[in-house]
Amino acid sequence: MTSYKQPANLAEQVYEAIKEKILTGEYEDAQPLTELALSKELNVSRTPIREALKQLEAEELVELRPNRGAVVNGIRQSDIEDIYEIRSLMEGRAAAKAAVRCLPEDIDQLTEITDLTEFYTERSDYDRLVVMDDRFHRLIYQMTGSRIFERILTELHSYAKSMRTRSMKEPGRAQAMLKEHRAIVEAISRHDAQKASRLMEQHIANVTINMEKNHLIDNTAADQIIQDSM
Repeated sequence: MTSYKQPANLAEQVYEAIKEKILTGEYEDAQPLTELALSKELNVSRTPIREALKQLEAEELVELRPNRGAVVNGIRQSDIEDIYEIRSLMEGRAAAKAAVRCLPEDIDQLTEITDLTEFYTERSDYDRLVVMDDRFHRLIYQMTGSRIFERILTELHSYAKSMRTRSMKEPGRAQAMLKEHRAIVEAISRHDAQKASRLMEQHIANVTINMEKNHLIDNTAADQIIQDSM
């Protein structure tokens, strides 16, 4: 049993734990979540559970029903399509801003992440690859120097976690992702904002193409996302 007995902020950690289970599909769409059951599962009192569910309701990841507890609002295909459409419009600009603002220590971190990505790619360790992908993109979001870019893109990236994991497991996609990440790091390190933007937009388009090819998203929606990134 997972225990959250000594956190700095108990409600926040409970919120993160429940959110992770929703985004990975462990808690399925329309699944009921009661305070009592969650309290037993996470080994905490019902008060932080209640606070966490209110926060999740504000993000529309659960629906609170009077006297009935919460019901999961899972991430649907239409949500994924919206997420990638927005990412295709924003992430190129984020990479450009990162290229303008980057410091040597930023490049060192990005390089370390891509080296670890190569290590886990060779071992087909997809759980760790998803973590590396998170770190790579989140660092670029931070490098923009914009709290708004960072907050919005971090949230969108996390919401697509389950789909990204499935996409990454398709043959050849992890190797392609590694190559794309290295090219983006190279452009950013040279402060080439235009190239960094173009490479990031192509990276998002390639993810979309892979999801379309493997029937993870609708073809029509994918075509629109790819067109937006051109």
